[in-house]
Amino acid sequence: MKTVKNRLEFNIMCGEAAVNNAAKQAPEGLVIASRASALAMWQARHVQARLETLYPRTKVTILGMTTRGDRILGTSLAKIGGKGLFVKELEDALARGEADVAVHSMKDVPMSLPPGFTVAAVTERADPRDAFVSRRWATLGALPEGARVGTSSLRRESQLRARHPGLNIAPLRGNVHTRLDKLDAGEFDAVILAAAGLERLGLAERITALLAPEESLPAVGQGALGLECRDDRPDMAALFARLDHAATAACVAAERAFSRALAGSCNVPLGGFAELAAGRLHLRGFVGAPDGSRLVSGEIEGPAAEPEALGAALAERLRAQGAAEILAALEEPGAVGGA
Repeated sequence: MKTVKNRLEFNIMCGEAAVNNAAKQAPEGLVIASRASALAMWQARHVQARLETLYPRTKVTILGMTTRGDRILGTSLAKIGGKGLFVKELEDALARGEADVAVHSMKDVPMSLPPGFTVAAVTERADPRDAFVSRRWATLGALPEGARVGTSSLRRESQLRARHPGLNIAPLRGNVHTRLDKLDAGEFDAVILAAAGLERLGLAERITALLAPEESLPAVGQGALGLECRDDRPDMAALFARLDHAATAACVAAERAFSRALAGSCNVPLGGFAELAAGRLHLRGFVGAPDGSRLVSGEIEGPAAEPEALGAALAERLRAQGAAEILAALEEPGAVGGA
């Protein structure tokens, strides 16, 4: 991913004339590859609308696809290959020329893209926080001992077990509506979901409480959308660059560098969250054991123009504080277990 310095330099060099030229050279048609879930289609339609506003002479269509990650719901992502299962089929469509761009939740994008692909733009971030959803209890802290809480994330599970050891944390897969249906049917006392997903689907009223980063540090890239295209299509990258939000891109770049340096994946309970103010990035991160028995966390601040260096520095700091031992234990056969 480009650094914020390169993005800002690109925007400055472009100027109004270059923007107008890009609009004139926009193709007659563009195809967006997207997962077929309701949330993914909302995201694709959101990007579609923005592209059609920027390039009114271009017809933008959506290619909805059911990925392997969507088809296999009875097993945790950590056991079947991670969130990259939501991305690969869309990349295959790009490689075959069936689509020009794939729209992803950045939290689903593997930390290292396969050769031939690039993230051309990161959109402005929505609410990055996790949401506590319950029909009976007002806050996470109000749940009684033994209450059953559903989550699909090792990151959330690790933090929940560490901070609320009396809760019964149970796996929960499926799309947002499926998870809410299971809560409504009484299978769970509460579920933890991404606030941005609920808001995008018009379900903000289902949010019982928002969890501060201090209570549940968000996933790397949570709340931001990424536009992926082939790296041999600079014409496409130039079109999509107008949707890039430099501040969000800097934050996500720092978070992804932090995760990448720690070999972050679905198999690693890890969170990272950066905020930008006055040209400075403040990055927080943690690595934990799946059972919550140990969490190593830290924070760092530095120039916004060097997000990757900042992420790598925080990763090294956490390794020195004990993250290396946690990661080594996770590499042992069967370490993730039934997460």
